[in-house]
Amino acid sequence: MTKYGLFVGLVTLDLIYLAESPPRNNQKIVASDYTVAAGGPATNAAVTFSYLGSRDGMNRVSTVLGVVGSHPITQLIKGDLGQYGVTIADLDQSNTQAPPVSSIIVTQSTGERAVVSMNGLLTQAKSVAIPPEILQNVDIVLIDGHQMAVGMEIAQRAKAKSIPVVIDGGSWKPGFEKILPFVDYAICSANFYPPNCHTREEVIADLSQVGISHIAITHGEQPIQYITHGQTGCLDVPINGVVDTLGAGDIFHGAFCNYILRGSFTAALEQSAKIASFSCQFFGTRRWMDDRL
Repeated sequence: MTKYGLFVGLVTLDLIYLAESPPRNNQKIVASDYTVAAGGPATNAAVTFSYLGSRDGMNRVSTVLGVVGSHPITQLIKGDLGQYGVTIADLDQSNTQAPPVSSIIVTQSTGERAVVSMNGLLTQAKSVAIPPEILQNVDIVLIDGHQMAVGMEIAQRAKAKSIPVVIDGGSWKPGFEKILPFVDYAICSANFYPPNCHTREEVIADLSQVGISHIAITHGEQPIQYITHGQTGCLDVPINGVVDTLGAGDIFHGAFCNYILRGSFTAALEQSAKIASFSCQFFGTRRWMDDRL
């Protein structure tokens, strides 16, 4: 059965280089490999959602809701997403400015990454730009917080239609407090700290207080801490050889959106951790898809 996912947030073009280390001041370095792909948390999650559905014989259709515009660079973004069956709902088709471009250097020996990006600071859209029928047939929504006004409106509409809402809590962004009351699943990183929260326990308490029943906090290769309907626990993350950690969190979120439509919260977390860990064995955000899991 076909399932439809809507992914709301950042759309970038990622220029990704593999090198011995990031450059120091006034230093030039030569990369040993490079790749170019559409990026952004919601965008990478959408690609993962679509890919996993096709791989497993369960059709998944992804739409990214973000600002793309009509600059020549956007053809690279559209070309990449088109390969994975991801469609774009553009919040500002008349925008002629270049989309945000991220320059990323992955350290060859550790898989750690250094990122320079504009994020979505200059491409914020208003909620009036949302296509009227955007939630038609949608089965799950993910919001990454990079289009906050749009994300808030989508979360409210989805809640009214009983469509589950997932947030990618990579880091706290002002405005999240208005979205949280409409969220069903909060999947956060260890860097996600709402105001006045300083520990993971405080984060979980804060999110629970606004009515979120399913919460998970990831911390790289460390165990995932979670709470579901008041029951707490930890899940181990598979340990594999790390080549590149770039996009692992985004891939985790896309996988979660796929698996939560098929099973329980903890089962979805376990499967998503497996996918994200596997992806770290490959350079860039797409090459892991070339190998069958």
